[in-house]
Amino acid sequence: MSAARITIRPALADDAPAIAAIWESAWRDAHLGNVPDSLVEMRTPESFRERAAARVPETSVAVVEGVVAGFVTNADDELEQLFVDRAYRGTGLADALMVDAERRLREAGHRQAWLAVVAGNARARRFYERSGWTDEGPFEYVADGPDGPISVAAHRYVKALAG
Repeated sequence: MSAARITIRPALADDAPAIAAIWESAWRDAHLGNVPDSLVEMRTPESFRERAAARVPETSVAVVEGVVAGFVTNADDELEQLFVDRAYRGTGLADALMVDAERRLREAGHRQAWLAVVAGNARARRFYERSGWTDEGPFEYVADGPDGPISVAAHRYVKALAG
């Protein structure tokens, strides 16, 4: 796939269902077996729909021939979510989303950004390292669960953002 066929743009409310579908599928690919069962249980289709709709203002989408094929969401100085539909993995789409996320982080005035990746997600960790992010080591990422916090073994990656 040619990079010229990928368009990165701010997400629109109408994109939320496509974002949610990609998020749920790709999240399961990356997280099943790598996070506590209690977190998997709370990640229902409805939870992805609700969170995708709520995060539209902080999200950019990658569109290929009119189809939302991936997305990236920033939260303050965190690159919070970056997921690509299975059919578009390996096409350069994730790289294009990363460039957009880093640009938006710089434009928001951040000199450094961070992200969390579950310890067992080797594919994502290789991608982040190839993209110039540095693994600062393991830490416990805390997700809000219905019965209290859920601790997830993760790695914290950081990257200095050139001005």
